[in-house]
Amino acid sequence: MFKNHLKIAWRSIKKEKLFTIIKIGGFAVGIAACLLIALFIKDELSYDGHYANADRIYRVVLQAEIDGEMKKSTHFPLPMAQTLETDFPEIEKAGKIFGSALSSGGKRAFRSGTETQNIFEEGFLYGDQTIFEILEIALVHGNSKETLTNPGNIVISESKAAKYFPNGKALGQTLILDDNASRPYTITGVMPDFPSNSHLDFDFLLPIEDTNFSWTSQNYFTYVLLDKKSNVAELQHKMRSILENYVIPAQIQRGRDASFIEVLKSIEYRLQPIKDIHLKSDIEMADGLKHGDLRFVWLFAAIAGFILILACINFINLSTAKSANRAKEVGLRKTIGAFKSNLVAQFLTESVLLSLLSFIIGVATAWLLLPLFNSIAEKTIEMPWAAWAFIPVLFISALAIGVIAGLYPAFYLSAFRPINVLKGSWVAGGKSGRLRSGLVVFQFATSVILIIGTIIIYKQMDFILKKELGYDKEQVVILEGANVLGTKSDNFKEQLLQLPQVQQVSRSDYLPVDDSKRDQTTFTLVGEGSENGGVLSQTWRVDYDYIETMGMQIVEGRGFSREFASDSVSSIIINQKMALDLGLKNPVGRQIDNNFQQWTVVGVVEDFHFKSLKEDITPVALRIGIDFGTIAVKIRSGGMGESLAAIGAIWDRNVPNQALSYSFLDQRFARMHEDVQRMGKIFNSFALFAIFVACLGLFALSAFMVEQRKKEISIRMVLGAPFKSIYQLLTLDFMKLILISIAIAIPIGWYMMNRWLEDFAYRIYIGWQVFLTAGAIALIIAILTISYQAISTALMQPVKSLRTE
Repeated sequence: MFKNHLKIAWRSIKKEKLFTIIKIGGFAVGIAACLLIALFIKDELSYDGHYANADRIYRVVLQAEIDGEMKKSTHFPLPMAQTLETDFPEIEKAGKIFGSALSSGGKRAFRSGTETQNIFEEGFLYGDQTIFEILEIALVHGNSKETLTNPGNIVISESKAAKYFPNGKALGQTLILDDNASRPYTITGVMPDFPSNSHLDFDFLLPIEDTNFSWTSQNYFTYVLLDKKSNVAELQHKMRSILENYVIPAQIQRGRDASFIEVLKSIEYRLQPIKDIHLKSDIEMADGLKHGDLRFVWLFAAIAGFILILACINFINLSTAKSANRAKEVGLRKTIGAFKSNLVAQFLTESVLLSLLSFIIGVATAWLLLPLFNSIAEKTIEMPWAAWAFIPVLFISALAIGVIAGLYPAFYLSAFRPINVLKGSWVAGGKSGRLRSGLVVFQFATSVILIIGTIIIYKQMDFILKKELGYDKEQVVILEGANVLGTKSDNFKEQLLQLPQVQQVSRSDYLPVDDSKRDQTTFTLVGEGSENGGVLSQTWRVDYDYIETMGMQIVEGRGFSREFASDSVSSIIINQKMALDLGLKNPVGRQIDNNFQQWTVVGVVEDFHFKSLKEDITPVALRIGIDFGTIAVKIRSGGMGESLAAIGAIWDRNVPNQALSYSFLDQRFARMHEDVQRMGKIFNSFALFAIFVACLGLFALSAFMVEQRKKEISIRMVLGAPFKSIYQLLTLDFMKLILISIAIAIPIGWYMMNRWLEDFAYRIYIGWQVFLTAGAIALIIAILTISYQAISTALMQPVKSLRTE
């Protein structure tokens, strides 16, 4: 019997080629999209799950409520890790990483001890010996217990070892960093490459050399491994003793006033599971890492579910749309003795067969699209062919979806009464018309919501990239690894300024973009305690030409000047936000203190963005200082290629053993928002998938309506109805459904995207134009989809529909 069902199913599939292609194509597109989304979600949720003790590894987080706002940090003093391990028996191990290295980014001059030509490498991290054990780094070569015991040691990844020492003898070799041959590093270990789904991404691990054991300097990420019986909630409460026994006494000893100490007392320590770092880290942490967004994960899961539902709806609509063609078949088979169960089995066989074919094509499509998807999502996802459950799960899913999608058509088609069908009195549709219309409304409402989302994401990104930032990011070239210039730095700058294409030159590692150096400290007014215990501010070391090179504006006072000897010693320029937070209406001339020294405010710079536009502008203080690893060169308009060639020539004369490495400030600003752009591209891609599937659904309903009304339309044509009236007859009802879809989608789309925009401190406002555009796009798509059926029907020969068999 099954073999007979299979033969009939195959004949039916071949007979209706166009509808079969649409059925299988719609299903395959839905399956491909769902599979890609499922692989993406699996990858996002798998971050840091590869550790054997993943459930016992935590990162320490500090949080405090300041001025009604919750502030969080992952940076701690150097002795924090050792104190945690010593004072709390629940903590088996505590290790640290130099967190500032993660946020300072940048490239470093690098070469092996046997080479003379420097190249640039990234991914340098500083850690202690315990971090090896906590992060379960099992070395490929070397002894993991002795790798970071000496300041001159370095551990490199397996891929870098293969790159620079292809003979496999990396252990014991020397490396030169920053062109400092007097301070070589010896490779004491080769570690496996960190997996792509790790929140940490580095290729070079160096020992921490800091000897500042003060509790007032915070630069380190602290990780702990808890014992199996520890209670996290109780431990977090007990960790408050760190604050009372070490942090507050150290700050009192430094001379902090009572209001500052009161703020410290609000601090709480939290333990963040290592598996939560990637998806569940708040922006306020500012840990310098690239994070995912858990809400996007659930959004994509919802989109995958919608696409699959839409594909199933299409299958149902397309099956019932061709019900008239199957009605006589059902009537004849029932007349000669076929039971309803036989007919249900027949139609379910067809459904499952279509589902299996769709899964095969869908999986193949996902596999072919995976490299493109990886490029968009910046992932290295692979199709899990080797996973034992992958193929069985796909097969079971194909069977399950085939049965579920085929149930309604099977029972619907098998319920035809033979006498009505054979007498010609059967009419397709009936009470199911409202259901089909409702399904199409659901499909297009979903599509309109996705169109609204696509438009708003595009507009927000356009707003970010074009917003006034408080500095000029255009035509600024960033020369990297400039610390190798050494004593030639001043002369190099003067040579650059001699070029007619060069407008300004500044030397500073502190740039108003991510992947730049950062320092922060707390400032208070001299002679009067700040009501909020001080202002936590970025403190950047810059040169005299920094403000002009960056195109920043002084709004009060003056900029730095070589004519004032005090500028290099005790003068400071603050931004408007810092003046506001300090409560200074006339800040110029006021004294502020960061407990290292007193500073005189000589100017106020206009607020400028130096973080993602998701975050508010925060206080910044600029002071003269030496930090010349990066040089910013402001180029006059036009001739960028010629300017770079001229700069390169000067560089080669001064640093013959190192190629020039540069980037552009505007491109580095755009990279600050790569995560949003990346998610936007993924969202848009799957939105197109969903819209395509919805269009197939509309095509299915239009086909069904045409099937129902062929005789009516033929009679109208015989009586002289023009093409225009036939076209309107077939499209107006659909336009009503689309308008209902738009009306339903607009408030839902507004709510969802308004919630998404709440993440941005600086955002667009959603105007009516967005909904007008989305509605217009939906209408155009609907008209184009319906027009094929409407035009082909309006042009058909009525005799074909009216003839009697």
